[in-house]
Amino acid sequence: MAGEQRVYKQKIRATQTLKKMFRAMELIAASRIGKARKAAQGADPYTRALIRAVSAVAAHANLDHPLISGRDDTPRVAVLVVTSDRGMAGAYSATVLRATERLLEELEEQGKKPVLFVSGRRGEGYFRFRGREVVRSWTGGSDAPTAERAGEIADTLLSAFLAPEEEGGVSEVHVVFTRFVSMVSQVPEVRRMLPLEVVEGVTPPGQEPLPLYEFEPSADEVLDALLPMYVRRRIHSELLMAAASELAARQQAMHTATDNAEDLIRDYTRLANTARQADITSEITEIVSGADALASSR
Repeated sequence: MAGEQRVYKQKIRATQTLKKMFRAMELIAASRIGKARKAAQGADPYTRALIRAVSAVAAHANLDHPLISGRDDTPRVAVLVVTSDRGMAGAYSATVLRATERLLEELEEQGKKPVLFVSGRRGEGYFRFRGREVVRSWTGGSDAPTAERAGEIADTLLSAFLAPEEEGGVSEVHVVFTRFVSMVSQVPEVRRMLPLEVVEGVTPPGQEPLPLYEFEPSADEVLDALLPMYVRRRIHSELLMAAASELAARQQAMHTATDNAEDLIRDYTRLANTARQADITSEITEIVSGADALASSR
């Protein structure tokens, strides 16, 4: 029984160490989620302004732009998967990967050939383990994405979309990421990034009609500058959404892990006390039995 007590005490000490680690990770995530949430939500007004600007220019420009008109000379389709670099975030990366697998199946059923671009070590390891080719991956800073990283990813996808078929060009670009809804809700989402869909002449509900503009040097050249900027902004916005979702998921997961560790410590403490009581009872029984044996021998 003494050995059993030692086992339970060792488990209690190990679980207390894990509890401290889980609690520290929860506090770190909680301290960063506010900034990440503001960054993700603050990106929306700028993105909406870009959408309005693109719509205004498209209404006066030739819509036969490669980023809008699309292409049908290749079945290759680029899929950008945004996951985390680290674990300890519950099912955050797993839900994105499941959504990606469904998208890949749908694309293959349509006769298309998906090619993978991955952001985050979890996604990179997942696809490499399953033998799927990853054209390019980006790792590091998944919970604090920078505009430079977003621009690098956007430029890579734009280059792939505009490249000729013989150079590995793609006809579509899809992004799979996690949209931040609230601290308790993060939803995996699939968006087709390219080709862009611009609805000419349609005014969003609640907004004034688009005014007339004069463009210098021309509407087409302004559109050439705006569309890549729009794609980079959308990629950055989705990376920020994914970062906020990752931190929120990690905070929830670590809070749950801390609670579970406390439950385990209580269970092990109860079992250790039971073993200790059994040891005391056994020792008392041995003492009484010995006293009875001495008394009977006299």
